Amino acid sequence: MMTKVVTAKEMRALDHHTINEVGIPALVLMERAALAITDHILALPKEKRHQVVIVVGNGNNGGDGLAVARLLHLAGTPVKLLFVMPPAQASEENRVQQHTCAYYQIPATTDLATLKDATLIVDAIFGIGIDREVTGHYREVIEAINQAPAPVVAVDIPSGLNTDTGEAMGVAVKAASTVTLAYPKIGLTTPDGEEFAGRIVIADKVGIYDI
Repeated sequence: MMTKVVTAKEMRALDHHTINEVGIPALVLMERAALAITDHILALPKEKRHQVVIVVGNGNNGGDGLAVARLLHLAGTPVKLLFVMPPAQASEENRVQQHTCAYYQIPATTDLATLKDATLIVDAIFGIGIDREVTGHYREVIEAINQAPAPVVAVDIPSGLNTDTGEAMGVAVKAASTVTLAYPKIGLTTPDGEEFAGRIVIADKVGIYDI
């Protein structure tokens, strides 16, 4: 199957067109993404879903992760949220998803030690926009993810990976699989990108399938 491959700029333009010209709200796109990611996770062996920890950033990638947490919780999968930064600083859509997770009383923490107990980690820290070196607490979180024994499912692209080059921006999440949304990103097709992404699954309007 021939699949279109996009840059970060092209993907942002496509999202802008879908939201502002087609009229599909960002929260609807977030829900569609979360459904696909949840389907991928629920298809994994049950022992990998004994304790899912979703690492949540403050942008819409984090919002995707929060929506996944709700769907997994409703499916009966034990899930915990690990917030990278204070949740109050998050995007509007992210805060909507936070509210829903709070309604369902999904456990949340900022303690990186919770990664040691995970049987599966979901990386929902950054989206496609990372274009500078990862430093500070973000770097600490990504290093903790990579040191944890559990496999990682990355949302759209492994956090810290340059969307266009596949280069790690100082550090990047090493995923077992990546569910990339709408179109595969060009960085995922490079040798470095493939190494960090693991198995690449495309979630688009048709369904979910391997690249």
